Amino acid sequence: MPFFIKEKTKKKKNNKRARNVENGPNKKRKLERESEEEITTSEDEGTALNGDLFNSNSEDEDESPQDKKLRLAKIYLQEIEQREKEKLGENEEVDNRLISKRLNEDYLKEIGKFKSNVAENYSEDKIEKIDTLKCRQQKESITCLCLSSKNDYLFTGSKDGTVVKWNIELKKKEKMIPFVKLESDKISGHSKAITSIAISFDDKYLAVGDESSEIKIWCPKNLSFVKKFNGHNKKITGVSFRKNSHTLYSCSADRTVKVWNLDEMMYIETLFGHQDVITSIDSLYKERAITSGSRDGTLRIWKIPEESQLIYNGHAGCIDIVKLINEENFISGGEDGKICIWSLMRKKPLFIIHDAHGKDPLNQEPNWISSIATLVNTDLFASGSFNGFVKLWKLTSNFKRAELLFDIPQVGYINSMAFTSNGDKLIVSTSRDHKFGRYTFLEGQKIKNCIKVISFNKK
Repeated sequence: MPFFIKEKTKKKKNNKRARNVENGPNKKRKLERESEEEITTSEDEGTALNGDLFNSNSEDEDESPQDKKLRLAKIYLQEIEQREKEKLGENEEVDNRLISKRLNEDYLKEIGKFKSNVAENYSEDKIEKIDTLKCRQQKESITCLCLSSKNDYLFTGSKDGTVVKWNIELKKKEKMIPFVKLESDKISGHSKAITSIAISFDDKYLAVGDESSEIKIWCPKNLSFVKKFNGHNKKITGVSFRKNSHTLYSCSADRTVKVWNLDEMMYIETLFGHQDVITSIDSLYKERAITSGSRDGTLRIWKIPEESQLIYNGHAGCIDIVKLINEENFISGGEDGKICIWSLMRKKPLFIIHDAHGKDPLNQEPNWISSIATLVNTDLFASGSFNGFVKLWKLTSNFKRAELLFDIPQVGYINSMAFTSNGDKLIVSTSRDHKFGRYTFLEGQKIKNCIKVISFNKK
């Protein structure tokens, strides 16, 4: 049985008539147009030609492919110029060299060739401050978090079944999706513990998975309900948006990955292969997703257009987390206490950090890795466990090895972490128990279910 299952489409009526139309005199012109549009949307064309730009409807139905490419390119250049103006100030003139540099960086990021060395700018004495975010609606463990594209808002999900929207600058709660005991026709919240959360690149959609096997889509601006997706038959364990698009990937305890199109608000296909609960999922620009398969001991990269998967082995025991560094490298962690550095081109780890967070003093078992955060396309990543520290690491030897930079004391289970896109903050969730609830509570008055915002002074 193939591991890609696509939704069956209804047969069209009047097939004979449809075939006659297809074979008519317009067929050649139609094929030529489709061919040129294929080139336009190719991955090799770079970020400028991907994502929602192609969802823009032309005002002129007779617009040629060349005119469409030119129009979309102008829109993309205007977006880049606007972003650079925001950095410099509205009254400043944007140098064309900055735009050219940005275009080149975006292209290299999309093909997985962009690697920026920033880790040397981080040290323990550059920690400016650590702020705590806590609200009474999230008394239980915080399981997941995500940041808006401009790093101004944070969204957190917890075992209380609530989602909280935080204002990072003001350090306060803005809005909340509440826990609801029984769902009605008008959906206003979640009825089970939140397990995963992700936001689209343009902050248009917020995807939230919970233990009910449903994925709910919300509007990040006002947290109003948009759509509910059913399809998984066990709890959702991860959601991830493809960069620069509204394609959503989800994984579940039912051992499957599903692909959704939020532009059409529809299910696309199901991916089979894992032999155990899938514990995490991640994606970047390309049409592929990466997953960790818990106790089946594998990591898998799903190449969706090719309908194929790549399988990687290197951990002993449950794999809890996998994160992409760029399109060619990724990092994983599990209950064996290992952090593994991987390349897309090798089925075994390039480098293994054994006992990355030490050993339990009582039984001498390795402290498992419960979370990893990568500053995408750079040599910096962070790891979390429950031994009282978050560790920052530097990738070396062209991302083939890693060395410890420093530790940041943080008590509790580190269930989720994320860097802001510019790397000036690391957001950390600390909790009294593991996000999947498989382990005992940590005892101690200092352990709180809360969010820590660690700010760095990189100057």
